Amino acid sequence: MKTIILSLLTCIFIQLSWANSVKSCYAHLQNDTLRVGNDYIERVFVWNSGNIITCALIDKESGQIWKSNNKIPDLTFPLQSKEAKNSSFKSHIVPSNGVHSEYFEAEVSFTLDSLSIKRIYRVYPSCSVIACDTYLKGQAKGEWVYKPQNIADLQNIEKLEEHLNQKQYPVLDHLSFTGKHWSLESIEFMDITDRNNTLVKPVKAISYRANTFRGNILFAHNSETNKGFFILKEAPCSSVQLAYPENDFVTEYADFKVIGLGVDEKDLSTIEWTKTYSCVLGVYAGDEVNKLTTLHNYQKQMRPEKSLADEMIMMNTWGDRGQDTKVNESFCMNELKSAARLGITHFQIDDGWQSGRSANSAFTGGTFKNIWSNPNYWTPDPKRYPNGIKPVVDAGQKLGINVCLWFNPSIQNDYIDWKKDAKAILTLYKEAGIKVFKIDGLQIPNRLSEKRLRMMFDEVLEGSNREISFNLDVTAGRRGGYFYFNDLGNIFLENRYTDWQNYYPYWTLRNLWMLSKYIPTQKLQIEFLNKWRNQDKYAGDIFGPKNYSFEYLFAITMAAQPLAWMEGTGLPEEAFSLKNTILKYKTIQHDFHQGVVLPIGDEPSGSSWTGFQSIKDKEGYLLIFREYNMASKKNIVVHLPAGTKIECVNLFHPNKPTKMIISEDKTIPVEIKDKNDFIMYKYKIL
Repeated sequence: MKTIILSLLTCIFIQLSWANSVKSCYAHLQNDTLRVGNDYIERVFVWNSGNIITCALIDKESGQIWKSNNKIPDLTFPLQSKEAKNSSFKSHIVPSNGVHSEYFEAEVSFTLDSLSIKRIYRVYPSCSVIACDTYLKGQAKGEWVYKPQNIADLQNIEKLEEHLNQKQYPVLDHLSFTGKHWSLESIEFMDITDRNNTLVKPVKAISYRANTFRGNILFAHNSETNKGFFILKEAPCSSVQLAYPENDFVTEYADFKVIGLGVDEKDLSTIEWTKTYSCVLGVYAGDEVNKLTTLHNYQKQMRPEKSLADEMIMMNTWGDRGQDTKVNESFCMNELKSAARLGITHFQIDDGWQSGRSANSAFTGGTFKNIWSNPNYWTPDPKRYPNGIKPVVDAGQKLGINVCLWFNPSIQNDYIDWKKDAKAILTLYKEAGIKVFKIDGLQIPNRLSEKRLRMMFDEVLEGSNREISFNLDVTAGRRGGYFYFNDLGNIFLENRYTDWQNYYPYWTLRNLWMLSKYIPTQKLQIEFLNKWRNQDKYAGDIFGPKNYSFEYLFAITMAAQPLAWMEGTGLPEEAFSLKNTILKYKTIQHDFHQGVVLPIGDEPSGSSWTGFQSIKDKEGYLLIFREYNMASKKNIVVHLPAGTKIECVNLFHPNKPTKMIISEDKTIPVEIKDKNDFIMYKYKIL
């Protein structure tokens, strides 16, 4: 018999609405129907003794109702009973913790045989999405991970259907609507950026017979209604997910499944809850901007209370390949002075500040193994910093610069020393005031490693009253990618070096431009380098960094969080004129990021017209680049309706405001007289 946990047990109907910011969020159960939503979206379920089945998805803004006659529960497991027992339902507000704002949760719990399941639906005000976190405890039947057979090896259509319906994997979420006119786009993301230089791989298809897709995002657009929905799988990149069934989505006409939980049956505990990967469901109507705006707005719900504190213009000296050969107190003091001359806000000391020697060291004998065999590993090197790190931090504060550190958690035995790592970080926070740590060297080969790593982060956040944030390196290894651990800070995207001739400004711009369509750009650290170094290595190369102004290299990073990947003391005097641009950028950086930043123009190629638009209600920004292109004028498609009147102000080269009308093909005329130059407008809608 199902048990429904309510604040009043005698109620057969409950609707929870809350004051202030979460007043639009609700969850109520009436008879056998559960509704979860807000003013923008509602997901309707058949209660089914707790093993809920989606029967409708409602886009309240457009009035679209996607109905389902599905009889299969949204969450299914191989060989597991479909009959739920011990079901319960409750809902409550999750208050702001200083990082995220308050939001609403609805929790559904039940058991299938010896497997306990908890589904928590997260609803955010003013956001057309409903997220779902799944927790498991107990014992499961059968094996979950099954590597699918190549469909080319199947004999006929009947065999294809039979094969895809018998895969031994769980289904994390399931939507089954009607109609055959669904256009699909799956987006696979790549990290491991030391080896990958194309980080976004979209695949477009028309939904047909049962087929599979990889990626963190699936867009499903109905051509008959010009409306649709998307599913965001909050997980690492597909290539490094745990317990991975080789795909993330299974589609068949209007039937959509999410697969790949990130855990298998052997990962479950009978004592503690084990969290799977999460699913986020969003609805939209109309053009592409609407769906991307909804996708961006959801991601911004992770750290809205820290959005201002998260803004940074960081310098990290590792980009000049000095590694740990120069790092000491005197070096840092001089670097801080140079950083201040540029207008830098954060100075990060990379590997080498600590007493222990890492495997990245330019000196012999470094290792990442058995770090805690040296209990002083994460204390400042007494030879390099005889007075500790605090004098460097104090010097930075006087210059208006936050000093930050590099940290590599101890990976051996699945992060068994996670508590020691957390304590080391908190000690540096309490004794030296360090609040930003670059997290490097992560390897997450199994669920236990991931769990302990998460506990380390949580302990640090709790112990610092959430004042600490992290730059999460995604350059190598099995790490969190772009949609996992995304409540912790920003992403250190890539290592590029003029020494290795793998820094090309348009490559960097291209990676940011491609990612910006799906990921808020303020979550990415993007590098610019010292263009005066290693010019001989780029001899005769028209795309070499020496052919761009220092201001242009910085402008490439402005849509994101700029990272001066260099030693400030190695810059020539002429470089410091960049401070004027940086100071102006600081005045608009946060406002620019408050908008939804989307790509405009063509994909950067070294010879394109390209850029970004920050979209707000009645105003925004246009950051436009003319690469090595022969045309000095270009009509650029922007994300504004045809006929809209705007007034533009050139931010970095002030002149009289320019009034424009968006043309029928949604373009504006732009003139940039010189190749490899840019312009940035602030616009307002008249």
